[in-house]
Amino acid sequence: MVELDVQIPNPFDPFSEAEDSDSPGAKDYVHIRVQQRNGKKCLTTVQGLKKDFSYNKILKDLKKEFCCNGNVVQDKELGKIIQLQGDQRKNVLQFLVQAEIVKKDRIKIHGF
Repeated sequence: MVELDVQIPNPFDPFSEAEDSDSPGAKDYVHIRVQQRNGKKCLTTVQGLKKDFSYNKILKDLKKEFCCNGNVVQDKELGKIIQLQGDQRKNVLQFLVQAEIVKKDRIKIHGF
């Protein structure tokens, strides 16, 4: 028999980069991701904001500014995550920079 080197592709994990904590300063970044739901629907997640911020007030302003729904989810490993309906990556980036919550060089945008 002949053995073949076959590489099976792994499913895409949008949070895989955040789990790489070996790099220095990996926790300092705010990650903005988009996740595909069903059909054309998608979900924008914001992870890595400082714990001293009020997530509910930021969420309230984001929802009002972009006319979308959203919520704050508590994750055991990643902490609090803000979820918004739709692809709001660019809007969230501009909002966080204009509100001076995070500097632009500390934000990473992920997604397709």
